[in-house]
Amino acid sequence: MLQVQEHSLRPLTTAHLAQTMTLLALSNLELRETIQAELASNPALELLDERVCPGCRRPLKRAGPCPKCSLRNGNDEPIVFLSPRESIRKPRASGDEDALADREPAAPEDLSIHVMQQLAAELQPEDRSLAAYVLSSLDEDGFLPDHPVMIARTTRTMPSQVSRVLELISRADPPGLATEGPRQALLVQLDLLQDMTPHSDVARAMLEDTFSELGRREYDAIAKRLGTNSDKVRKAAEFIQQNLNPYPARSYWGSGKHRAAADPNVYHNPDIQISQSTSDAESPLQVEIFSPFRGWLRVNPLFREAAKQSDGEASEDWAQHLERAALFVKCLQQRNQTMRRMMKILVTEQQGFILNGPQHLIPMTRAKLAERLEVHESTISRAVAHKSIALPDGRIIPLARFFDRSLPVRDRIREIIKFEEKPLTDDKIVVVLRRDGIKVARRTVAKYRSMEGILPARLRHKEETVS
Repeated sequence: MLQVQEHSLRPLTTAHLAQTMTLLALSNLELRETIQAELASNPALELLDERVCPGCRRPLKRAGPCPKCSLRNGNDEPIVFLSPRESIRKPRASGDEDALADREPAAPEDLSIHVMQQLAAELQPEDRSLAAYVLSSLDEDGFLPDHPVMIARTTRTMPSQVSRVLELISRADPPGLATEGPRQALLVQLDLLQDMTPHSDVARAMLEDTFSELGRREYDAIAKRLGTNSDKVRKAAEFIQQNLNPYPARSYWGSGKHRAAADPNVYHNPDIQISQSTSDAESPLQVEIFSPFRGWLRVNPLFREAAKQSDGEASEDWAQHLERAALFVKCLQQRNQTMRRMMKILVTEQQGFILNGPQHLIPMTRAKLAERLEVHESTISRAVAHKSIALPDGRIIPLARFFDRSLPVRDRIREIIKFEEKPLTDDKIVVVLRRDGIKVARRTVAKYRSMEGILPARLRHKEETVS
């Protein structure tokens, strides 16, 4: 186990790193499809129908977690292990018939709704229909095919109003939406992240003046044209590649161009499950990282022996198959170890949130976690993307929820409104929050209230009157 972990920290080749990052960004369902495709295309790769622990490679005689890796370690640290089991749906402990109501939908909500919820407090009443029109006009990559003047003419609005709405949308999550194309999307994202790099000026000049050369990685030519040195250009290019997304909608829908079906009745089988190791409430948490497949994935030893005896063109082809299979297995192991190390820190730090709810969430950023793991922030982003996790109470939430710094405040706002004697305005909620030591602006309260699907005070008052 130690050898695998040490190996996971050593510098990787470019091919190894690229494939590991690709696999890391996939959910278990997506990873299973990727493995099936690789098995179908590469005869040097095989999946044995044998139960083997993906962590210690110990043969397992019965169903369930590995008895060695899931063994309690004698202290209060969480037990984090790679499970040979495929993801299973964990029943709610209480047996409540409303269990499904607390589960998160497997498919993401509609992108337009996602953005409109963020902009609810920012948009003027007359801008809402225009924003809805713009969002419904985006293509599958998140770009706006129509010129702003054409949108103003079609919607009978002023060009200045269209510009204002487009700017708001472009700076929402995911940033870069409603722009003309990749260059403009990258520039918007760079504006939001310019404090993260000392080379933001060079990066901006590259995007504005040498975009074609950047795509061809002609760094020396770019440096000469911009009057700077190649080292700054390479560092700026690396920052762009690792932190910016030229196709903003894809960062929301996931890999590929096609949108996921937004069926609210489809629920996740979790990628990870957290439970108590025993019935004792003081027992350490057990974190099971599910496998995307049953069995043992390995390089086919018979194919390896046959390749040694082949010659000519067949020998070269077989060698490539072997190399690709070995790389795939190694990258899959690297993915698993990264997930295990990340979850150990997350569960240790966020035990209060896991057991007691959103108000106990400790603010944590992907950058800080990356620093502790000694990896790049983009590695953490990929490890978190598209993953879901089952909590001990049966709820299934996105793994990204662990990094939602607004969650404790949103939960407190929801609690304040739940127990209000009469509808409180956003200004009054700000006052209540300040008594709790939470300093936020009225606009922030309005934004968080909208994200929770809670009506303004005047409309809540009408609801009470009607009821």
